Amino acid sequence: MNEHKTLTVTILEREYRVACPEGQEPKLEEAARSLDKKMKEIRSTGKVFGIERIAVMAALNLTRELIDREPVVTQDLDALARLESKIDAAMPEQIDIPMELDPDEDAGRA
Repeated sequence: MNEHKTLTVTILEREYRVACPEGQEPKLEEAARSLDKKMKEIRSTGKVFGIERIAVMAALNLTRELIDREPVVTQDLDALARLESKIDAAMPEQIDIPMELDPDEDAGRA
C-alpha cells in the first residue's frame, strides 16, 4: 500500500500543504519550484492580476511547453526502436550450449 506524506510547498509566497506519495517528495518540490518560478514570471509582467488567473496562465504555459516537447520525445522513442531493431538484426541468435563437466577434472579439484 502506498503511504502518503504531507509536504509544505511555497508558491507565490503562500504555503500549501500537499499530499505526496512517499519517495516522490523531491519531484513534488521540483514541480512546486517550477510552478512558483512560472507564476512569478507572469506576475512580474503586470498584465495578469489575481492569484487564480496567474495560476491558470502558468498551467496553460507549462502544458503548452509539455505539448511542444511531445514530438521530440516521440521521435527519440522511434529512433531508439530503430536502433534496437538494428542491434537485434546484427546479433546472432542465442545459441544454447550445454555445459558438461569432465569427471576427471572435477575429481582433481577435490
